[in-house]
Amino acid sequence: MRTEEELQGVSLLGNKRAAMPTTYAPEVLEAFVNKHPDNEYLVTFHCPEFTTLCPLTGQPDYATIIISYIPREKMVESKSLKLYLFSFRNHGDFHEDCVNIIMKDLVRLMDPKYLEVTGLFLPRGGIRIFPFANYADADHQQLKEQRLREQCTTALKLDRG
Repeated sequence: MRTEEELQGVSLLGNKRAAMPTTYAPEVLEAFVNKHPDNEYLVTFHCPEFTTLCPLTGQPDYATIIISYIPREKMVESKSLKLYLFSFRNHGDFHEDCVNIIMKDLVRLMDPKYLEVTGLFLPRGGIRIFPFANYADADHQQLKEQRLREQCTTALKLDRG
């Protein structure tokens, strides 16, 4: 069981009055202490209901956002992540911008060893866009480069397929 001290700063989980933000709100992100910083392990979030707006037309864009990271000392609390991702609903930005903003906000919150964000956007105008952004500390640069190469290879296979 976690102690009160370990849960300090986690205010949204279990809070039935937590309101859904109506504008981009990185301040809702909360973190908790990783009890296993000596283990190198991967945490993955699959968020199939991401919505944002086209910055020019205001038309909605829908995506699945996949976030994977190797934690260091802090981990993102999932309800705060849900509220944070919901805050993009009225945010007008390009797909690539959204993915990079999410990555940078999570890096700022947690200082992970490694983090990647993939956006699998539904087609609009007959085009699907799959932006990928990743971050790595000095010890995980090889993983960062490898994952980027893998994403390029996957994109080429999709293009030919």
